[in-house]
Amino acid sequence: MHTTEVVVAGGGPTGLMLAYELRLAGVEVELLDALPARTGESRAGGIHARTMEILDQRGLLDELLRQGRTLPRGHFGGLPLDFSDFHTRFPYTLAVLQSVIERELDRHATAAGAPVQWDSPVTGFRQDDSGVEVEVGGAHPRRIRAAYLVGCDGGRSAVRKLAGIGFDGTDATVTGMIADVELAAPPAELFFGARGATGDYSVIQFEPGWYRLIAQCHDRVRERGSELTFDEFRGAFTELAGTDFGMHSPRWVTHYSDAARQADRYRVGRVFLAGDAAHIHFPAGGQGQNLGLQDAANLGWKLAAVLRGNASDALLDTYESERRPIAARVLQNTRAQTALSRPGAHVDALRDSMSDLLAIDEVRHRLGLMITALDIRYDCDDHHPLCGRRVPDSDIVTADGPARVHELLRPGRPIVLVRNAAEVPDISDWKDRVDIVCAQDRGAEWTVPGLGPVPAPTHTLIRPDGYIAWAAVDSSTEGLDAALTTWVGANTAVR
Repeated sequence: MHTTEVVVAGGGPTGLMLAYELRLAGVEVELLDALPARTGESRAGGIHARTMEILDQRGLLDELLRQGRTLPRGHFGGLPLDFSDFHTRFPYTLAVLQSVIERELDRHATAAGAPVQWDSPVTGFRQDDSGVEVEVGGAHPRRIRAAYLVGCDGGRSAVRKLAGIGFDGTDATVTGMIADVELAAPPAELFFGARGATGDYSVIQFEPGWYRLIAQCHDRVRERGSELTFDEFRGAFTELAGTDFGMHSPRWVTHYSDAARQADRYRVGRVFLAGDAAHIHFPAGGQGQNLGLQDAANLGWKLAAVLRGNASDALLDTYESERRPIAARVLQNTRAQTALSRPGAHVDALRDSMSDLLAIDEVRHRLGLMITALDIRYDCDDHHPLCGRRVPDSDIVTADGPARVHELLRPGRPIVLVRNAAEVPDISDWKDRVDIVCAQDRGAEWTVPGLGPVPAPTHTLIRPDGYIAWAAVDSSTEGLDAALTTWVGANTAVR
C-alpha cells in the first residue's frame, strides 16, 4: 500500500491551492481527481481583492493579472458596488476565467511535486487514530495510507457523503444559464443584471472576441444534472433580452441554481472538507471560487504545522471555527441577492431603495468589504484591534532594501515583524519555525478595511495565511509567547 501524508480529493482551484500550500511546507501530497482529464471549461469568471492578496502572498498572481481584465467594481444583486477606494493593492474585480486559474495553479502545484492524478475517484476510506486508508477507483484501483484526507471534490463531494456529513440548506428556486459564445452583433456596451419580465440577463467579456451571456430565469427550475443545449439557452436569453445578439459558436453552455447548502461539519477526525464540498450557493457576487481558495489557504499551513509536530491537533479545529462562519455569511448574502434579483414591481421598488442606500459610502463599504472578504476578522486575540484581521500590504524597508509585507509571506512561514531593530523579542525557542523581520514602515499608521487608520504596531505576529495573530503598539511583548504557543506550537523547551 502506498503511503503519503495528505490525500487531497479534487483537482479544481481549491484542491490545487491546498496541494501547493502543503508542498510549500514540504508535506507529501497525493492530489486525486475523478475526471479522466481537465475539461478546460471556463466556469467561474473572477476573483476579488482578498483572494488576489492571498495569491500574491505566494507569488501566484502575476500571470493571472496579465491574462485578466480589471474592473473597479462588483455588484450586490446586480446593483453596482464601487471597490476603487478600498485600501488594498487590488481595489477591483479581476475578470479571469476559472480555466485560466486552474491552469496556472496546476502548473505551480505540479512544479512543487503535486501533479493531479486523473481518473482517480475516492470510493471509500477507513480512519483510525493514526491515519486514513483511502480507497481509489478508476482504471488503476489502489489504496493509499495517509495522515489526513481532504475533500475538495465539489458540491457532490464523494468524501462528504462517505464521511456521513450532512449538507442542509435551501432548494433551488431559480435557474441560471451561461453560454460562452461569439456574437455577430454585440451590444454597444457590456452590461450586467439587466431586468427582464421573468428574470435578468447579462453580457460580459473575458477575452477578445468571446462573450459570456447569462440568463437567470425565476420562472423555472431545471433538474440538477440535466443537459442544457445551446438552442435552449438561446431561447431563454432571447425571451428575456428580446435579441440574441447573433450568438454563435458556443464553447461552453451550462446551468446552475440558487440551491444553498453547507456541511454540518468541516471535520470528522482526520477527514476535512473545503471549497464546494463544504458549501454551495448562488454565484451572486462571484464569491464561490474565492471562498474555496481562502479555505485552502487557511487549512494548508495548519495541516503542515501539525504534521511536522510543531502544533497540537487543536490547531486543526480552528479551520472549521474560522471558515464555517464565513461561508454561512456568504450563503446568507447570496440568498439576499437572489431576492433582489427577482422580477416584479415590488422588487423594483426594493432595488430603487437599495440603490439609494448604496450611494452612502458606509453602506457601500459594508457590503463591498463583505463581498471582497477584506473585512474578515478571525477570533485570534483581543490584545489589539488588528488581531484576527489580514495584515495590510504596507511598503517597508528591510535590511535587504524596499519590500512589501505580503512579499515576506512567500515562504509560507509565520513572521514576527519588528519596527525597531533594538526591540527584537527573544523567541529563540521558536527560531526554527518563525522568521523575524526587522522593517521600517513608511507610515505611522496602517489603514485597515472596515476598521480605518490605526497606529502601526511595533511588533506583529503574522500567520502564514496573512492574518495577524498578535500585535503590540509599544515595546512590551506581553502575550507574544502565548500567541506563538497557540498558533505555532509549544516552545522547544517544553516539547
